[in-house]
Amino acid sequence: MSPALPALDLNADLGEGTGRDEALMEVLTSANVACGGHTGDESTMRAACALAGEHGVHVGAHPSYPDRENFGRAATRISGPELRRRLAAQVAALVECAALEGVPVRYLKPHGALYHRVAVDPGHAAAIVGVAAEFALPLLLAPPALAPGAALARAATERGVHLVAEGFADRGYLATGGLVPRGEPGDLLHDPVRITERILDLVRTGDVTAVDGTRLPLPVRSICVHSDTPEAVAIARRLAEALTAAGLPPRPFTR
Repeated sequence: MSPALPALDLNADLGEGTGRDEALMEVLTSANVACGGHTGDESTMRAACALAGEHGVHVGAHPSYPDRENFGRAATRISGPELRRRLAAQVAALVECAALEGVPVRYLKPHGALYHRVAVDPGHAAAIVGVAAEFALPLLLAPPALAPGAALARAATERGVHLVAEGFADRGYLATGGLVPRGEPGDLLHDPVRITERILDLVRTGDVTAVDGTRLPLPVRSICVHSDTPEAVAIARRLAEALTAAGLPPRPFTR
């Protein structure tokens, strides 16, 4: 294989009560740990960080809107300054728990509705970038949020925050580069074989096929598998094995 992309990081959202954390940690290179906004508490954060340390997996903060009722997936009315205060508290809690388990927090990836909104909302983009700058963490987000002119990309440039592009193994893509909204046809993928073939194609060509058949450039450094997908462990294992067999074993991204 002559890859168009470098070796990829393999990440998943953990500490969310799926019961899959231990199995996923065996094959992941990065773990996005929920830190109290949509779910999680001190015990789950410490458990996830301990597992990450045991398996040599990088830990990332996975804060969200303060919305445990909707698992952080609902639009939330909150001011930029208040959001920054809430997010900083979540990240600080994880940093403290990680330190107790002897591991550093290496990056920040927002969760759910916040993940998508920071690409277009200047106030919320400034909030997440401000927290990333405060804790000296790179931000992991989808390419549309990192495009020149996007609210988040502008804020990150102003604050000197490093940005890392992320793709999704188990989500469908629109021709625009966005994800197929949850609940619409093609939103979620479940077949580990099909998913692995798609990611190997991405590594080889730098493109992914959108739901309408369009070939979409997707220059990413990390690939996410959602831990709440029932097939998450099988998907992650097959991906890791296939990438390793292709001579590109997953490895954590660096700045």
